[in-house]
Amino acid sequence: MTELLIIKPSSLGDIVHGLQVATTLKAQCQDLRISWIVREMFAPLVRICEAVDQVYVFERTGGAKAFLKLMREVRKTKFDYVFDFQGLLRTGLMTKRTLAKKKIGRTDAREMAGIFYDEKVPLPPDGRRSHALDILLQFCPVLGVKPELSGTVKFREAESLNLKFADGRGGAKPILMFPDSRRVEKRWGGFKQLTEMILKEDRSRKVVWAGSNYLPDRNSFSPNQFLNLTGNTSLVSLPALIRRADWVITNDSGPMHLAAAQGVRTFGIFGPTDPRLFGPYPLNGPTNFVIQAPVGDLKLLPAKDVYARLERARARFTR
Repeated sequence: MTELLIIKPSSLGDIVHGLQVATTLKAQCQDLRISWIVREMFAPLVRICEAVDQVYVFERTGGAKAFLKLMREVRKTKFDYVFDFQGLLRTGLMTKRTLAKKKIGRTDAREMAGIFYDEKVPLPPDGRRSHALDILLQFCPVLGVKPELSGTVKFREAESLNLKFADGRGGAKPILMFPDSRRVEKRWGGFKQLTEMILKEDRSRKVVWAGSNYLPDRNSFSPNQFLNLTGNTSLVSLPALIRRADWVITNDSGPMHLAAAQGVRTFGIFGPTDPRLFGPYPLNGPTNFVIQAPVGDLKLLPAKDVYARLERARARFTR
């Protein structure tokens, strides 16, 4: 049995990328056991991922006492490999404190984390201008695996949740939207107008808004066609909710990456960030689509343009 510890405490999108790499490793390596260090707020998602066997919870606000307690627990296992996917000082210190035969980190690690590694994986051919997931895939050759994704991420218990309330008429799959984003400059303000356009075009369709922060819809839509789950979407239910969707429409955010990782039709709306580096992976995949605002300013992206691009994307699946 090969014991691997992955250190990737945050954030949601980066963790999803890490889970994609873990899924690839599990699919191609026999007798591989994967453990993971993750922040408490993201631990529920990592726990239900089929590729992960053991989860250690990092309490970021717990101070030195919580850090030492975590590392005492981690040191009960002697690992064959430790992969520091984060590459920051705190994860470098975690790497140093583990018991492992080989401690591997990123070439582009910051805050002097690199001094704690036995080996650094190279950057992809495009260097720092590579997609975030391509950078993490460079860890795969350490275990003799090609740096290419294998399969989609799967979650335990995801299919057992009863989410029929999200369906449209006749059991039609809903269009799932995530109108929020962690950074204000990545939040597009046209989701209400886009919802109006979609519901007007197809009255059997249902649009569902989801996300951790509540966003008011001001009762603008019929309950038969619209459901607002913002502020009431748990991480545990998120994979199943996404899997049930016909399309997932999001800002540049963690849920976008989670949708792409599960092979669901994904439509990303981008402002200042570059979809070539941060878009749904792979950007040229048959179920991944993006639109970027003029000069990177989401205020300059009208709903009618997003709707037109979405309709062109949807037409590919109706021919």
